[in-house]
Amino acid sequence: MKVFGNIAHIAGRDYAHEWRLSLCAVLALAAVLAPLLVLLGLKHGVMSTLIERLAREPRNRELLPVGGHRFAPAWFTTLATRPEVAFVIPRTRQIAGTLDLRRPDLGRSLTVELLPTASGDPLLPVGVAPPSEPLQLLISQSAAEKLQLRVGDQLPAAVSRSHGSRLEYASLTVTVGTVLPLTAFGRDAAFVQLDLLEAVEDYRDGFAVERFGWPGQPAATDPPERRYPAFRLYARSLEEVAPLRDHLLSQGIEVETQAAAIAQVQALNRNLTAIFALIATLSAAGYACALGINVLAAIERKRRELSILRLLGLPGRGLVWFPLLQALLTAGFGLILAGLAYTLAGATINHWFADQVEPGEMVCRLRIEHGLYAAAATVLIMLLAASVGGWRAARIEPAEGLRDG
Repeated sequence: MKVFGNIAHIAGRDYAHEWRLSLCAVLALAAVLAPLLVLLGLKHGVMSTLIERLAREPRNRELLPVGGHRFAPAWFTTLATRPEVAFVIPRTRQIAGTLDLRRPDLGRSLTVELLPTASGDPLLPVGVAPPSEPLQLLISQSAAEKLQLRVGDQLPAAVSRSHGSRLEYASLTVTVGTVLPLTAFGRDAAFVQLDLLEAVEDYRDGFAVERFGWPGQPAATDPPERRYPAFRLYARSLEEVAPLRDHLLSQGIEVETQAAAIAQVQALNRNLTAIFALIATLSAAGYACALGINVLAAIERKRRELSILRLLGLPGRGLVWFPLLQALLTAGFGLILAGLAYTLAGATINHWFADQVEPGEMVCRLRIEHGLYAAAATVLIMLLAASVGGWRAARIEPAEGLRDG
């Protein structure tokens, strides 16, 4: 331990004495490392922003059924237990899932699409609860604007059906629970409980709906289990869209997804990672070779001084630490300087693109673990390159100092 302390003291004094050469070494390391940090920050910032935007948009995680199907309630219960599923709910026939909203005072009416919803629906904004009763609507902004609706408004509505040659209507009064923003749903629609959709479908199929007082054929005393032709299904993450799609395909259920767009972004991320790795490898290899040569040159230049240290009793293995400790000093100062340069460059780049990104997004961004990985890689490369000089220093004989003297 005493030998190591002596070598550390001598290496530090020598590093400070040759401060011009030491400064050049630090600047050279920072000149290599800072652009790599900025490049990594741009790669991570741009790709993370793209992926976060894809993930924030629930429709990118939606799976839409294609073709005709008949799903039993138990099928939905089983599907909801899968880890890839974030939200699933049955859906009745789309052609039967509409409702006529009326504003007699304005002389206006509007046919809106009915969408089943429940707790956990990714299309509902944070803090918006699903309908608390069957006749409560969460209406889209486009429909609310056309009918001039506000939260709490009550208005008449109607469900139409064809009976022979005449058109029949069932009336009801609905309440506006929430007006959803355009970002939630862009078309004229209302999110409702599944019970209302089932009632509308039953009425249009000619059956009576007793709980709403709608006339029609009486339902069977022992009706068959209801089957649903479609569903609303969302995966938990972008990465789980493809596995969930494959699961449904294995059951013969064809679905439409945004898997192609997701795959393009993921492929771009992989390609940019490979490009960065190639550039970083070439830069690290070039700098390591240059550093190794410089360390060897420094050892040769200080050969007489190091041999005198051997004469004073320092073992050869102790001299191994001489270039290694100086390399650690260069790595430490170089990392600090490169970090400051990255911070300044990253802040400048983010300022340039501030009006093109959303709040919380950054074009150039690094995580703490990225900095730790960069520091560890830098120290490792510096030690490996300096170890060549350490091996050379350990082979210096004490007699060389006597001969030179």
